[in-house]
Amino acid sequence: MAHGTLRIYLGAAPGVGKTYAMLSEARRRRGRGTDVVVGYVEHYGRPRTEELLEGLEVVPRDADGEIDVPALLARAPRVAAVDELAHTNAPGARNTKRWQDVEELLDAGIDVISTVNIQHLESLGDVVQSITGVRQRDTVPDAVVRRAAQIELVDMSPQALRRRMAHGNVYPPDRVDAALADYFRPGNLTALRELALLWTADRVDEYLQQYRDEHRIRSTWQARERIVVGLTGGPEGRTLVRRAARMAAKGSGGELLAVHIASRGSRPSAAPHAELAEQRALVEALGGTFHHVLGDDVPAALLDFAQGVNATQIVLGSSRRKPWHYVFGPGVGTTVARDSGPDLDVHIVTHDEVARGRGLPSARGARLGTARTAAGWTVALAAPWLLTGLLLAVETDVGFTNTVLFFLTLTVASGLAGGLPPALASALVCSGMLNYYFSDPPHTWTVTDAENVVAIVIFLFVATAVASVVDLAARRTQQAVRLRAESETLSVLAEGVLRGEDSPEALLSRVRETFAMNAVALLERERDGPWTRVAGVTAPGGRALRRPEDGEVDAPVGDRRTLVLAGRMLPAADRRLLAAFAAQAVGALDRQRLLGEAERARELAEGNRIRTALLAAVSHDLRTPLAAIKAAVTSLRSDDVAWSEADEADLLAAIEHGADRLDHLVGNLLDMSRLQTGTLTPLIRGTGLDEVVPRALGGVPARSVALELPEGLPAVAVDPGLLERTVANVVENAVKYGPPGVPVTVAASALHDRVEVRVADRGPGVPDSEKNRIFEPFQRHGDAPRGVGVGLGLAVARGFAEAMGGTLWAEDTPGGGLTMVLTLRAATGERGAR
Repeated sequence: MAHGTLRIYLGAAPGVGKTYAMLSEARRRRGRGTDVVVGYVEHYGRPRTEELLEGLEVVPRDADGEIDVPALLARAPRVAAVDELAHTNAPGARNTKRWQDVEELLDAGIDVISTVNIQHLESLGDVVQSITGVRQRDTVPDAVVRRAAQIELVDMSPQALRRRMAHGNVYPPDRVDAALADYFRPGNLTALRELALLWTADRVDEYLQQYRDEHRIRSTWQARERIVVGLTGGPEGRTLVRRAARMAAKGSGGELLAVHIASRGSRPSAAPHAELAEQRALVEALGGTFHHVLGDDVPAALLDFAQGVNATQIVLGSSRRKPWHYVFGPGVGTTVARDSGPDLDVHIVTHDEVARGRGLPSARGARLGTARTAAGWTVALAAPWLLTGLLLAVETDVGFTNTVLFFLTLTVASGLAGGLPPALASALVCSGMLNYYFSDPPHTWTVTDAENVVAIVIFLFVATAVASVVDLAARRTQQAVRLRAESETLSVLAEGVLRGEDSPEALLSRVRETFAMNAVALLERERDGPWTRVAGVTAPGGRALRRPEDGEVDAPVGDRRTLVLAGRMLPAADRRLLAAFAAQAVGALDRQRLLGEAERARELAEGNRIRTALLAAVSHDLRTPLAAIKAAVTSLRSDDVAWSEADEADLLAAIEHGADRLDHLVGNLLDMSRLQTGTLTPLIRGTGLDEVVPRALGGVPARSVALELPEGLPAVAVDPGLLERTVANVVENAVKYGPPGVPVTVAASALHDRVEVRVADRGPGVPDSEKNRIFEPFQRHGDAPRGVGVGLGLAVARGFAEAMGGTLWAEDTPGGGLTMVLTLRAATGERGAR
């Protein structure tokens, strides 16, 4: 059965019309004769959206009001429209999340059209919270959205969306003012719109890369500026990074990528790891990304990387080699500029380290390289003939000993240039020349002089020894280069782990990048069962790996796990490095699972602690006021005692006191539940402290608080109801622990863009080690007696303060006691107490 395709309408913000677009697409497909049903839709009573449902078949929801997956599977339409992809289903539903319902439909071969807002993407949760102050509890993994065959952005300018809301096209009239003043502020909408555009641009870039890979397009398409800066690890790297960052900043959406090529085919460079680490930190601070790549040919590896990321420009530094070094060949910059092609611009940037030397340039290729090997064979085969002709043409006899030295020089030169094989060939050719042309009798292969025989034998021995030494040095150099490249790669791997980049996906991305592969996957199986893909990274256009046979290379880790790579065969020398990556990937997977289990265990332990504390609260703290109420009511209803009016008033007062206390305890329990489940949504507006604080003091005895609200305080951006509860809890706590007859001071002051409310008591105070603990749920400080509360007042107060964008902490009162400091955001342009 073919897998269904997913189309998603991505909304930049609530109310931009993504549901309308989804239903319009459903109607369009229905008009073409496609079997379309509506599996779930939220129209929120919007007339134009309801009109689109006319004529469309709607599958009824299940008993919990959620999408009826079994009914949809039984109906088996060609296309199903399912709204609100990030929605969390009711407890006990078939799946926890609606996107899991959609996955079932897709697996059954049903195409799905769905919707989601940008703020519901899991990776953007922290960013959205920092912008709007609201944590989204309903989220969908980015990978689910990225797997969609089509993603269409539904966008609207902030001004147009606010007009829609003001006209009542999004929310009911009673919610419009609060929404416009809170979540739908122009700044929030602009930031959310930018997030949506950037995220969609990245997705478009993936589509573009996939298309280029499928059509084998290697030329650069300059759809956006991507600037690759090549780093050698030298001190000029920071100059290059800053220059490249300025170039990227000139164009909107420019991207900076820094790459260090660890060469395996050249002499080892003197790139200090500490310098590379500093340059990596600079790149990331400037918003770029750092990449580490292995390559035998530095210019070719750099160009392959640049073309692979569709780069438009390459930034390199002027060579640090001495001028005479260029006799050995062009530098990296010259080679890259020559081979880059017309669509990739190469910038050579000057710096303070130009021509200060960095060692001899190194040949490319295996061992001594193609150029040097060819030069060695040329010297070995052609130079002896030229030298023979020259010596024969000279009328003066230079002597047999000098002639041997001349030919030995040629042999040494061929060995230095080309290694062992050319040197051996040169030794044979030169010894033949000496024998035939220069030893007595000439022009014969016979040697009559014993000294000449010894000279020729020594000549062969010395030539062979020199060639062997040169070849050994070449092999040792190659081994040193390879080991250095491996050590650099392992160092980057270890640094990534220390920096917290130890997720399996991050490590597999590094493996794919390091070895230039198309796909990498970590597979696992139970005993002799089938392989399961537990983590994987696939390049655009690549295929997902699900078995070891799907790739060209695999690195087993034990009997149950293996790392599989697809793209090309790896040389045997790289297998050791790959084994280190595989072991680290397995370790990262185990750590991830252990952290997940630890988090679940922590949540269970926290749940058990709260349940235990709640049971204690119900068994004692809540029963105490209930018992007092019950005793007073029983006394009033008793016919055996004739109560006076004063006695009845006392009993009624006891009932009222117990009910108030019970209401306070239950209110705190409910507030704590709202905070922990994330269902608290404050309605922020500009409010004067003189409107709220006096009401918050209504629950404490008269003359127990000294209030100091100076004139001219700015208004604060708060939810008035939450602020009242916050101040009330803090003041009641201070009165409860302060000495009798000494009033608690409540004072406010303005500090830049914040307003500070300080509640100071003269009680016993709290040690520094306990100041944070008193804000935890169900905590009582010191020897506080049972029956004074369940220990939620300060926890609720801090939760409310943070929900409004403020803070609450404790500090010592000068002279003894405890001061609670509540800071709140000032509402710009509004004044409060006067």
